[in-house]
Amino acid sequence: MSRDLGLRRLRSRHRRLRGFDRCVLLVAAVSVTASGCVVVHGEREVLPATTRAEAAKALQQFTTAYNKADEAYDSSLDAGHTTGALADIDKARLTAGRANNPDGNPSHTPLKLTDAKFTIPKKAGWPRWFLADAAGNKGGEARWLLVFTRSGLDETWEVAYLTLVAPDDIPEFKTDRDGWAEAVPANATDVAVPPGELSQGYATYLKDGKGAFALGPHTSAWRALRKKKSERPGLATQYIDEPMTNGDYQPLALRTKDGGALVFFTTRHFEKQTAAAGASVPAPNKDVLALTTGEIRQSLTMQFVSNEVALDPAEGEVEILGRIQGLTSAKGE
Repeated sequence: MSRDLGLRRLRSRHRRLRGFDRCVLLVAAVSVTASGCVVVHGEREVLPATTRAEAAKALQQFTTAYNKADEAYDSSLDAGHTTGALADIDKARLTAGRANNPDGNPSHTPLKLTDAKFTIPKKAGWPRWFLADAAGNKGGEARWLLVFTRSGLDETWEVAYLTLVAPDDIPEFKTDRDGWAEAVPANATDVAVPPGELSQGYATYLKDGKGAFALGPHTSAWRALRKKKSERPGLATQYIDEPMTNGDYQPLALRTKDGGALVFFTTRHFEKQTAAAGASVPAPNKDVLALTTGEIRQSLTMQFVSNEVALDPAEGEVEILGRIQGLTSAKGE
């Protein structure tokens, strides 16, 4: 708790100083320029991403905004609390909902997250981020894993990744004596697959089945389902999978107690359905139609964004623990 208090005091003092005409900012590492001013190198200092109290507040603020947006089917109400893959998925969902229900969500049930646990890594540089692990009143027994991120002290914490994972699948994390976790860099070579290469590796695996991925519902079973769908008489279905790794889509990883890593990453997927001559594409549901441009005559191309969480061991195969996917756009031709 003393570490949390010290960090809050440091940030509070930083905010007070920003309004003054001076170039002095308190950090542990400083250098003096030729003008004599003190220059900040806070991006070099290894610090906890936030305090536990601030993490709890960020989770509460996200939940409030998420519920307001869901009830009204209005993406502007939680746009300031989402980013990356979740922002893409959530905005498209709310846009389709509003198109079909202009007066709001008739089935709205407020999301309630309880028993929250926070894993906060110490790291240098931005973005700073942390993991919230909570029980929800939706999704059965699964735990809600939310990764919050921000790129500056004055920015709002935003959720970049949201996945649901069985409680027994969540690993123990490596922490120091004060309880702070360890972030694993994207280029780490002491895990089965460097976190920065998981998105591309997963996209490649979905195409040809090759790669260091364990069998499961999001790997072998998903490939089998795709194969079955592609063999329907009179309808050809093609798939393209792409990595997403830049900016707000960058992978984020935490060191596990056994030396591996829990990695959150993003991929993009295209599914094109083309009807044979004399046949037609199956009529999509109203939510797909709400996100579709063009006229569906002989083909429909749907674009999805997916965020995954994977257990990346020190040795062995990568296990995809959870995946949330959402349609973001579609085009008829």
